Amino acid sequence: MGSSTPGVLAGLRIVELAGLGPGPYAAMLLADLGADVVRIDRSDRAVAGDPKARTRLLNRGRRSIALDLKHPSAREVVLELVAGSHGLIEGFRPGVMERLGLGPQDCFARNPALVYGRMTGWGQDGPWASAPGHDINYAAISGVLHTVAREGERPVPPVNFLADLGGGGTFLVIGILAALWEARSSGRGQVVDAAMLDGSATFTTMLRGMMAEGRWTDRAGVNFADTGSHFYEVYECADGGHVAVGALEPQFYSALLEGLGLDPATLPRQHDAASWPTMKRRFAEVFATRTRDAWAAHFADRSACVTPVLSLSESPEHPQVSSRGGYVERDGIVQPAPAPRFDRTPSSPGLPPPRPGEHTRAVLQSLGRSEAEIDALVASGAAS
Repeated sequence: MGSSTPGVLAGLRIVELAGLGPGPYAAMLLADLGADVVRIDRSDRAVAGDPKARTRLLNRGRRSIALDLKHPSAREVVLELVAGSHGLIEGFRPGVMERLGLGPQDCFARNPALVYGRMTGWGQDGPWASAPGHDINYAAISGVLHTVAREGERPVPPVNFLADLGGGGTFLVIGILAALWEARSSGRGQVVDAAMLDGSATFTTMLRGMMAEGRWTDRAGVNFADTGSHFYEVYECADGGHVAVGALEPQFYSALLEGLGLDPATLPRQHDAASWPTMKRRFAEVFATRTRDAWAAHFADRSACVTPVLSLSESPEHPQVSSRGGYVERDGIVQPAPAPRFDRTPSSPGLPPPRPGEHTRAVLQSLGRSEAEIDALVASGAAS
């Protein structure tokens, strides 16, 4: 299974059991960095076809083999892939992989050094382990969702960025790479229990420290960095666009006041919380006098931490983003370039998102299966 993409993880082999959201995101991150990831899709999806397969960007960078995991012959194919791989990613509810005969012990029997990455919402144990949920639910229980709200208003779900991709997929990658590092010395693999709930909770670490110091309250929208203050806020402009203001430090706040044409001698102190509501109204009135892009140009040369709020379509065209090649276009689709950057082993998006089962024969051939054996697997329904 040679890596199709050069990169810092070239030579690393990962088996991915197809899922949704954080699991594919983790596999994409590893593939972007050069890992050879084989995605195991459901055989019925290969038979039915997926006309949108090429737009499923989270699936980029890997090959796809389609298998019916309930078929004994398909199970054997997975275990053969495991035997020659460094890691596995699965995102089923607790117990499903064990019932399929593909649980950790089944895989360790074939490859004792395997890192077995498990992605769930609630974790592998606990009273809610098998309960359904989505990003909004994990963020809610972790305490993070509570913080994403203006005073007196409902929390705003941050799409699926926070728990799914941040607390889930990103932490699964961290866990897999950490376990791979440990396996270099021990020669033994282990299970990585990555839960979106756990990862999301770590995002509150700084706030909990500030709460202990009395610098943050457990009320949303009244603190200095949660839109409680006037100097860390989003303001509407004359054209309906918005600017983001993050002038936390005194030197940036001073530049902000200067840019807004406000005399600091006539204003309350920056951290006088009692004055924040009044100052927010004052700032809102000023920002409403110009368009978003006019304010962006006005503050371009001022160190005031004022930036335009760009849409998904606009972001790739920003000079800072475009100068770094922050986005690439593949098959007519603009998509984020791999991150982070490496100076000697650059990453690339690699293969386009595969159709389910697009590489079934090639992957089986890499396992040493003959054409006759591959035909038999397909005829039996084990593979598609």
